[in-house]
Amino acid sequence: MSIYESIIGHQSIVDLLVSEGEHPAQSYLFVGPQGVGKATVARVFAGALLGGTEDIARRVSTGVHPDLILVEPDGRTSITVDQAHETVALASRRPVESDRKVFLFEDGGMMTDEAANALLKTIEEPTASTVFLLVMESEDDVPSTIASRCRTIVFGRVPEAALADELVRQGIEPEQATQAARISGGRPGLALALATRPDVAAYRRTWLEIPTHLPEHPGDAMRLADEVIAAADPLLAALKERQSAEGHGEVKANKERHDRELKRAESALFTTGLEILASFYRDTAAAQLGAATRNSDLATHHLTLSTPQRAVASASRVLDTIELLESNQKPRLAFAALFADLGSDAR
Repeated sequence: MSIYESIIGHQSIVDLLVSEGEHPAQSYLFVGPQGVGKATVARVFAGALLGGTEDIARRVSTGVHPDLILVEPDGRTSITVDQAHETVALASRRPVESDRKVFLFEDGGMMTDEAANALLKTIEEPTASTVFLLVMESEDDVPSTIASRCRTIVFGRVPEAALADELVRQGIEPEQATQAARISGGRPGLALALATRPDVAAYRRTWLEIPTHLPEHPGDAMRLADEVIAAADPLLAALKERQSAEGHGEVKANKERHDRELKRAESALFTTGLEILASFYRDTAAAQLGAATRNSDLATHHLTLSTPQRAVASASRVLDTIELLESNQKPRLAFAALFADLGSDAR
């Protein structure tokens, strides 16, 4: 179990992977929300499949094991059919050191349909020494012909309490650990990056105070959108600092991977911010109907700014914005439209 000790949460998944480590399936889909640790678990599982020693785990984590083949997007856009053809050729070769080769697609959802079709036969009938690990948000991110030939491992978010406990175990003060866990929205990597940042409480406060600063004019809605986007910058700086300390790998590939990682972190922070805002409206309805509230530090008079019915409608409108962001709507425009709508409803 030692190779899995670095994983935060996901105990049932760890138990499953440990149980079939000796006789794994030949292809896996690791699916779940953005940033919950799917790729981290996939790398650890790859290390276990390649031998499970401390040295193997270290080399797999840095991407330098000869039997770990990382298939990454070409630039920031997609995994191409040419990369798929190269993967097919490599899959026919014997392992160098281990008993197996592991092909890891940490951004499997960026595979084009043409690339997926080119891989289909190899995934369907791989050599006995080959295992494919594809990481993505949903089975729908690849053709059903690929998904149906993989064992699907479904990830959820890690509970806030579990994240906070782990941060405290690593030496973070309990209050800071709680705030970082809350802002991370159940995403272990983001929680670790935020754990030492003094800005996490301010970020939560920015979103919780939006209902008391809703605009009366469209231009003010855009200004408020700029404010919440800027509030994420100090938190993203923590991730940039960690990235700058990484020195392994080819420079161009590292930059492209870092850019994708930053984009995912920004998206996760925006989603968390919207969830915090939705929790304000949920608490507004709950407080007026005699139910428990989540945000115990909200001023009582703020929870009477709207009726329970209007608060529920506002929460629904906020959560709809998460879907807009997931469909690649520009955050600034999506936030401005949201704040204008909430301001109009409040008048």
